Amino acid sequence: MRTSDETEERRGAADVTEESIVSFAREFDPQPFHVDKEAAADGPFGGIIASGWHTCALMMRMYADHYLSRVASLGGPGVDELRWPAPVRPGDRLTVRATVEKARPSRSKPGRGLVHTRVEVFNQGGDVVLSAVVVNFLRMRSAG
Repeated sequence: MRTSDETEERRGAADVTEESIVSFAREFDPQPFHVDKEAAADGPFGGIIASGWHTCALMMRMYADHYLSRVASLGGPGVDELRWPAPVRPGDRLTVRATVEKARPSRSKPGRGLVHTRVEVFNQGGDVVLSAVVVNFLRMRSAG
């Protein structure tokens, strides 16, 4: 029997700390509501929240560890429809869900496919904190 921690590890989870939020933001997104507890308390979110770019980095780690094939993945040309509908706060536990929306062979590169995947990141309460369509190139098997 699996414990809930083993299940979370298998499908991917990220625990968010105030220290990680502030550290990331100091380097990459030093807005007051990401780095200054007192200013954040009086700000629009009522406390420290993670940068959306920090949330993207956490999503990418879970996506790479638990979804992308280490054999077939060939990178990607971009991300569409990126949204942060709810803030990520210290103490949140994030999980990811990936759903293939469409896939097709590449028109210009034989042996490659183009896959559009809806990626959603949820907090422990089930709220979506990030959604995006990630576009990846994947190595295709030969039909035979």
